[in-house]
Amino acid sequence: MEHADARVSRAHWDSDAARYVSEHADYLDDFHWCPERLTEDQAHLLGDVRGKRILELGAGTAPCSAWVAAHGGIAIAQDISRGMLSRSDRSAVFAVQSDAAALPFVSQSFDATFSSFGALPFLADLPGALREVRRVLKPGGRCVLASNHPMAWVFPDDPGPIGLLAQVPYFQSVYEEFAEDGERTYAEYHHTVGDWIRAHAAAGLLLEDVVEPEWRPGTPAWGQWSELRGSVFPGTAIFVSRATSH
Repeated sequence: MEHADARVSRAHWDSDAARYVSEHADYLDDFHWCPERLTEDQAHLLGDVRGKRILELGAGTAPCSAWVAAHGGIAIAQDISRGMLSRSDRSAVFAVQSDAAALPFVSQSFDATFSSFGALPFLADLPGALREVRRVLKPGGRCVLASNHPMAWVFPDDPGPIGLLAQVPYFQSVYEEFAEDGERTYAEYHHTVGDWIRAHAAAGLLLEDVVEPEWRPGTPAWGQWSELRGSVFPGTAIFVSRATSH
C-alpha cells in the first residue's frame, strides 16, 4: 500500500513537472550535483562508471542518469513521478516509476547508487530509506547522496538578506503545505547532521566524506540559493559512502 508521503510527493511532482522543467532547463542539461552547479565531470564522486549498473534515486527527468549512460554505465533512473520521468527523452536510460522507500529491485543488484536532491528530502524515514539503498548495493558499492545542507534549514527560503536571518528551529522536522480544504499538498523533511550519520551507520553504509560545495561567483541563483547566501553558509551537503560487506 502506498504511504501518505508517497502519495503527496507523486501528486506534487506530477502537477509541477512542466513548470520545473521549463524554469530549470539550463540546469537540466548536465549532471549537476546541486544548485552550486558542481558537475560530476568536476567532482568525480561516482568514479569510473563504465560497465557498471548504477541506480539514481529521484531522477526527475534523468539528466544525471543520461550522463552515466553516455559515459558507459548502465543507468537506471528511479522516480515516484510519472510526470517527471515522461519528460525525459533519455533513450539510453532505463526509467522506473516507484517509491524510493520500497525499491523494486533484488538485493545486491547495483554497483553504485546516487541522488542529486531527489527522493530523500521527501521521506520522513531516512534510516529506512538508506537501508533500502544498502540492500540493493553490492558489497563495496558506492553511494553518493546530495541534499539540502542540514544547517540551511534554519534560514528562510529567500535569496536576499532575509535569507541570512536564522529563524526556523533546527530541530523542526518537517515543512508542509496544505490546500484550502486541508489536504496536504507538499511535505519536505529536515534531517539533522546527526540523523544523516546515524542513518548511514544503521544501514551499513560506511561514510567516507561529506562534500560541501562552495558558491562560485557568477553562478546563477536557484530559488533560495544565491551568491549572497552561498558566501555565508553551505546550501548543499553531499554524503559519500560505501556499502559494508555485511
